[in-house]
Amino acid sequence: MSSPAKILGQPLDAERIRADFPILQQEVQGCPLAFLDNAASAQRPNAVIDAVSHYYQHDHANVHRGVHTLSHRATDAYEGAREKIRAFINAESDREIIFTSGTTEAINLVAASLGQSLGPQDEIVITHMEHHSNIVPWQLLCARTGATLKVAPINEAGELIVDELLGLLNSATKILAITHVSNALGTVNPIKKIIAAAHEQDIAVLVDGAQAAPHSSVDVQDLGCEFYAFSGHKMCGPTGIGVLYGREDILEALPPWQGGGEMILSVSFEDTVYNRLPYKFEAGTPNIAGAIGLGAAIDYLQAIGMEQIAAYEAQLLEYAEQQLTQIDGLRIIGQAKHKAGVHSFVIDGIHPHDLGTVLDHKGVAIRTGHHCAMPVMDFFGVPGTARASFAFYNNRQDIDQLIDALGVAIKMFA
Repeated sequence: MSSPAKILGQPLDAERIRADFPILQQEVQGCPLAFLDNAASAQRPNAVIDAVSHYYQHDHANVHRGVHTLSHRATDAYEGAREKIRAFINAESDREIIFTSGTTEAINLVAASLGQSLGPQDEIVITHMEHHSNIVPWQLLCARTGATLKVAPINEAGELIVDELLGLLNSATKILAITHVSNALGTVNPIKKIIAAAHEQDIAVLVDGAQAAPHSSVDVQDLGCEFYAFSGHKMCGPTGIGVLYGREDILEALPPWQGGGEMILSVSFEDTVYNRLPYKFEAGTPNIAGAIGLGAAIDYLQAIGMEQIAAYEAQLLEYAEQQLTQIDGLRIIGQAKHKAGVHSFVIDGIHPHDLGTVLDHKGVAIRTGHHCAMPVMDFFGVPGTARASFAFYNNRQDIDQLIDALGVAIKMFA
């Protein structure tokens, strides 16, 4: 088992933590479950499961406008979760925290709202390593408005070529949309430096933080970005809940992107007055249980410590690399100097989907395919990869089980 990470003298006890996750206590195909698909979706601890269950058993009601006790309880829990998220990313105000269904909806929200003021003279800059969710909304926006989409390149290590990115920015650039951590490669981008350079030209920056928020400390005020988006299900929370952080003055200036209940103060057939932040962007009955579950997940993560989590996962990543690079015919795709807990790889003569199927029969869960990052796969000339991604509840036994299963697959296809 991996030595526990130590920050400020406090160890991360992976075995104690694993006991908090009931799903990890099972066997798959007669083998212990080694869950290494965390970049797709993390597992939930009992604390999150219990929080959602308690809400449905005791407090369920619609929020905000009810005068009865259950509505008050639901509202307090829902808005309490918003405050937990504000503190988690160090936003200045809870008015800057908008609940969405996930990172995808958060990016679409910004694209749709911002797009109401864009035209053919404007430009949007993204990077070659983006998830489809940070590509397609901007393509749709450009198709509607005539704006131009520009793409910053990456190198053979899977790193952003920062100088070339900055060279794309100019007075026509209305927004730079960039991932904090690549879901396909694990590359950690120097976004604080990039944000500062964009601001020198008065360019707003949206950061896709889906792969960063679960694994490291995020301080949006320190980063200085205008927008930061992330998903609950990747950080031990429920599916169907996510967050868009937006700087308050920017959100105030943007029009809403969806209409309906909750996002209004008054409606007549002649006029509508929109609600104050953040409700202006939260049309309809929200995912109350999801928000409460995300709040519980944040409590759980913070009780462990994001610094401890980052340090421990770095150890797992290093150990996995040591083991994977000893396998003949295996090539890790993405060798960035700064990486988070992801190793994408290919093995000579074995299709990634076949590899994933064999591994499943040995109890090892990984992700195979293009990982919603087809341009990344095209850059490296592969149809897809096998991706092992790590969380703080993994241990060295999980990685050893992966390596043993890869050995079985190689013999099978030899």
